Amino acid sequence: MSSPSSVDYLRDEKLTQETRDLISSLPSEKGWLVSKIYQFQGCWHTEALLQGILTCQKHFEAKDSDIILVNNPKSGTTWLKSLVFALINRHKFPVSSGKHPLLVTNPHLLVPFLEGVYYESPDFDFSVLPFPRLMNTHMSHLSLPESVKNSSCKIVYCCRNPKDMFVSLWHFGKKLAPQETADYPIEKAVEAFCQGKFIGGPFWDHVLEYWYASLENPNKVLFVTYEELKKQTEVEVKRIAEFIGCGFTEEEEVREIVKLCSFESLSKLEVNRQGKLPNGIETNAFFRKGEVGGWSDTLSESLAEVIDRTTEDKFGGSGLRFSC
Repeated sequence: MSSPSSVDYLRDEKLTQETRDLISSLPSEKGWLVSKIYQFQGCWHTEALLQGILTCQKHFEAKDSDIILVNNPKSGTTWLKSLVFALINRHKFPVSSGKHPLLVTNPHLLVPFLEGVYYESPDFDFSVLPFPRLMNTHMSHLSLPESVKNSSCKIVYCCRNPKDMFVSLWHFGKKLAPQETADYPIEKAVEAFCQGKFIGGPFWDHVLEYWYASLENPNKVLFVTYEELKKQTEVEVKRIAEFIGCGFTEEEEVREIVKLCSFESLSKLEVNRQGKLPNGIETNAFFRKGEVGGWSDTLSESLAEVIDRTTEDKFGGSGLRFSC
């Protein structure tokens, strides 16, 4: 049983008997944010998100025109949602109009989180979403619904340096579940992270599945890194736009979208500074620093080396490299 929490994904009140039966047979570990996390199809999940994944796998029907954004938690989700939402809606909602939805609505309310929606509202009708449908998920490639794998829908995968991702997750956890994380030392968290035992983990397997999928089918899976997105935002945004079939003709449009969706712009908006999402997460929890290399403020050199060694070991021979 999870400890009390105001965040839906850390609770277990809505679990079906089918999920409870499955959970009883799965490997479990003490989690950072919840009493236990459970291993399913190679990844670790909370009870709530596991149920969302199961329901999604059973009921989600992908369309060829769908765009699905994927990443590990705390790897640029908010930014990626904002950028791609603005991209595909730039004629419907011109940035220059001053009336863009992103100015008054948190990005997580504009781009539904598949397993989250299926946990909170298992009968939600995804066919009502505007065309083209834009969604996101933290599911591994292995766990994606078969309809996603078999359709021609586009997958944009964003990967972040594991040290920055870990530190972002560490601070996010302290906001979401202060009681659970209070007595959980960072040294133990780094050890669990490197073993893959955290919500959505293992980081390494998740990344490599999509990395290899992007090499095997580049027309279906686009692999981008948070670091390149920060370094040359306009170049990467144009690459994403071409991939999803809405390339630019005007450079000014690119610059406007990049500016609108920047950390500096979004983090100052009232909608992202106050209030909560329906799932109980405070909107300001999604905006901490958004930096590249910010891990150095939290990780000691020795802990950073532990993550670096694991990265070299896990990604050796894959051709995947990280800056910072």
